[in-house]
Amino acid sequence: MNTTTFKKTDVQEEWHVFDAEGKVLGRMAAQIAAILRGKHRPLFTPNQDLGDHVVVINAEKVVLSGKKEEQKQYFRHSGYVGGIKSTSAKVMRQEHPDRMVRSAVTGMLPKTKLGKAMAKKLRIYAGDKHPHQAQVRETHS
Repeated sequence: MNTTTFKKTDVQEEWHVFDAEGKVLGRMAAQIAAILRGKHRPLFTPNQDLGDHVVVINAEKVVLSGKKEEQKQYFRHSGYVGGIKSTSAKVMRQEHPDRMVRSAVTGMLPKTKLGKAMAKKLRIYAGDKHPHQAQVRETHS
């Protein structure tokens, strides 16, 4: 039995729009990560970037389950000794709601060059407007 491998030129990339309003962050991020990886295709290859582009709108209206709104912390580091800083999910939602969604999705992608290439296909907007009207074909509610 022969193994067939697919190349980037064999697959036509599609665009998907996710409306985050009322969606649970983790569940939505898992669906987005699967589309970015290309796991929704029958010709999925783990060592190729065969995924589609994803546009997320209404990132500021995403839902966190349980007490995560008050308890969840986002960390970043300046690179200097003692340079760790943390931000609660409540503050992150007010200041940078797109980073909340991006952090959840990129955490579910591979931590390699391939994962970084997949993450570049993700576009997140806090409101319901986005400049990708011409490319968009499928909408996920």
